[in-house]
Amino acid sequence: MAIAPNTTFVAGNVYTAAQANAYGFSTVALAKTTTMSQALVTTAVDLTGATVTWTAIANRNYKITYQTYATCTVANTAGTVTLNNGSTILQYATTNLINSSSGATINGLYVGTFSAGSVTLKLVGSLGAGGTGSVFFQSVATLPTFLLVEDIGPS
Repeated sequence: MAIAPNTTFVAGNVYTAAQANAYGFSTVALAKTTTMSQALVTTAVDLTGATVTWTAIANRNYKITYQTYATCTVANTAGTVTLNNGSTILQYATTNLINSSSGATINGLYVGTFSAGSVTLKLVGSLGAGGTGSVFFQSVATLPTFLLVEDIGPS
């Protein structure tokens, strides 16, 4: 369905609920941590502090933005973060990690709709496909791990 922008404002007219609902509702959920530390990750693990739950509204677009920081034990290994809705993977984000002293942020952006009702999203970290060694996911004040959900308007 196409998005109908608010372009019909006329001086003196009444601002309607339909016009108000055509706007995004802003932030609906945020998980943010600056103290997460998960070392020697090889298989998929939930990233501590990176889970959100909210009540979705049918026929709305949601923008999910996420980030974490990672290093590796073996040079040139990929670190992967998935955005999961329960056990369903919505998106993969992978970054090549140079070495243990030079990590990288793993970032993702996802836009989609959800069925009406409670939705729980989480970030899951792992060693990238074909990688060796292990990955260390962490966050500090200047590199927080976060998962942000925003309602950006009708679908």
